[in-house]
Amino acid sequence: MRNILLAVSGLSPQVLTEALYALWHEGRRVDAVYVITTRPGKEQIRAHLLVPEGGKFAELLADCGIDPATINFSSRNLHVLRDPGGRELDDIVTPDDNEILIKTCLDLAFRFTADPATAVFFLVAGGRKTMTSCLTLAAQLYGRPQDRIFHILVSPEFESCRNFWFPPRHSVPVELRDENGQPYWKETRYARLHLVSIPFVSVRDQLGQDFLDQPRLPAELMQTLIRDIPQALVVNLAEGKLIFGRQELDMHPTRLALYAFFAARKKECRLGRPCSGCTGCFLEAGEVLASDGTIRMYEKIPGSRLVNEMSDSGITSLNRENFQSYKSKIRKDLLAAFGQSRLPELEIASYGSRPDTKYGILLDRNRIKMEW
Repeated sequence: MRNILLAVSGLSPQVLTEALYALWHEGRRVDAVYVITTRPGKEQIRAHLLVPEGGKFAELLADCGIDPATINFSSRNLHVLRDPGGRELDDIVTPDDNEILIKTCLDLAFRFTADPATAVFFLVAGGRKTMTSCLTLAAQLYGRPQDRIFHILVSPEFESCRNFWFPPRHSVPVELRDENGQPYWKETRYARLHLVSIPFVSVRDQLGQDFLDQPRLPAELMQTLIRDIPQALVVNLAEGKLIFGRQELDMHPTRLALYAFFAARKKECRLGRPCSGCTGCFLEAGEVLASDGTIRMYEKIPGSRLVNEMSDSGITSLNRENFQSYKSKIRKDLLAAFGQSRLPELEIASYGSRPDTKYGILLDRNRIKMEW
């Protein structure tokens, strides 16, 4: 497996040597380094890291005992952001600049993740916050199980020091500044570097194969992610949970019983017309309270309390007040588990105005499965 470090860097290229130092001291090999930066960032890297005769990168290699021939890092690996006219950007200050940044991050992430024999280490420690955000987005869109997002944490007093690049094997004193801006000296052996692996959720497997044949614009990738693919709702009373798509929700038995009552009501609807926009199976609150359907659902849930042990204010003694309370708690459960975009079709919705309000589930009955 070939390991590639893809980083963003601004005016502080120290993050590159600090991250490489931390990676190597954790036993992680790096075979190539690529950097997304601006024109001033490129000049900083060339002036301090990639100096033809020496430089901080060469010092780091020598200090860590790394053969320079084993790692590909040169000026050719610097990807400087350019405007449509080919001019290198001095900074990222406009929405157009940010679009260029996003596209560059996506293009390189696509390129390096296309080879299954590589692992990409996305370093999000350098540059403006928008640079780290865009590279993180690229990792979430194209990242694979072997890829990682890394951040580097450095002891605060050394983090802002222009003369600190990594803690060398033989400690040396460097000039630091205290909180009042006064200079003082401290040995580099006191510096602490921590490599932090940031968990991320990859959506690569949700992109259609036709969106993985070449780099795409952000809007195109987002469009394929928000395509409305119908998901089935499983009401599993035997295991006390709801399943929608790939998400599962363990629900309190009393809430699950009430929800299952409405789900079964929708599933058993025999009106013979499409569910879209139809509220024919909705019930008034009085009809819900008068039915024993909720109790029957509750009795099917393993581990629930015996009905005759329930309190007078529990699910077996529904009234208008606690019905609304249960409905509200169910809504919060669904929102937390499945998100705002799915809530309208999953919640116990209301239709009509008082006193003729009716309640039910809007999800198509063909997408509901009852298990007990």
